[in-house]
Amino acid sequence: MAAQRARDRRPTMADVAAHVGVSRALVSLVFRNEPGASDETREKVFAAARELGYRPDNAARLLARSRSKVLGVMLTVRNMFHADLVEGIYPIAEQLGYEILLSAALPPLRDEPKVIEALLGHRCEGLILLGGHLEAGYIAELGKRVPAVVVGRRFPGAPVDSVHVAEAKGVRLIIDHLVDLGHSSILLIDGGDEAGAAERRRAYKAAMRRHGLGERIRVLPGDHTEDSGAQAARTLLSGGRELPTAVFASNDRCALGFMDSIRRAGFDVPGDVSVVGYDDSHLARLSHIDLTTVGQDPVRQAELAVHAVVERLNDPDLDPREIVLQPKLVVRGSSGPPKVR
Repeated sequence: MAAQRARDRRPTMADVAAHVGVSRALVSLVFRNEPGASDETREKVFAAARELGYRPDNAARLLARSRSKVLGVMLTVRNMFHADLVEGIYPIAEQLGYEILLSAALPPLRDEPKVIEALLGHRCEGLILLGGHLEAGYIAELGKRVPAVVVGRRFPGAPVDSVHVAEAKGVRLIIDHLVDLGHSSILLIDGGDEAGAAERRRAYKAAMRRHGLGERIRVLPGDHTEDSGAQAARTLLSGGRELPTAVFASNDRCALGFMDSIRRAGFDVPGDVSVVGYDDSHLARLSHIDLTTVGQDPVRQAELAVHAVVERLNDPDLDPREIVLQPKLVVRGSSGPPKVR
């Protein structure tokens, strides 16, 4: 019975040490990747761990340290730009000696405050918040509890850092590009309350007025999903009005949904309507999509966000910082001169 219980219980570090014939302290050094064990001993320890099915208890290791050295990242699973940011976060965090813990917002089942509390419950000592719909009051209180940086949104006056591109400049580049091609009927599919959407909406209207096109301003409701782009296409096709010659979608996902629906209805992009997005996601670069869009340099944003939260961990008295990157217009095949009608 004793032998059966030994087989049934979870193997421990002491079991690994006994199997190799070394002390538990030496095994602990190996799993912490600290000096003190030869390469041969390390190989024996790892081999024994595999044989016994032992896995280091990372939670216990974190509790044993005065600092967790873990940064929590809140993201939205289906947001392609968030995926690009996460890819950029990991290498710079590792370089600075931090581990990353991801947690996804899935409203309404898992709202953003719940995600944040879960990250803090796992002893994340700093937070990187990608976009989101958090209210300014919540962010202000959160910044008093834990070092945090928000990517893609601004919270003036809150004790958090923010990293984002100059949204208005990105939109000006889009409208200037379309006007230079000869477009005057340029419609915006709005991003609703998504990150950057309000700034893009204001900038669209301002840019249209700057080109003397104030009377041609036209905005359809939407959000940053493919479904909203598809719905905008259906609305335009069923409205009985002439299609605009160009559509600016508030992000790439929305642009992709619009392009798919408008092409299924028999229209050509850019022959019948030019389409421009925002983000320069990986899908935008595929040859059969070839989307004109605005690049936000997610790798650089990720690098700046990690540095910002680590610097605030090292110096909590730093004044809040707003770090602004310059956008870049990426012209591809989805935009061209308007068709003569």
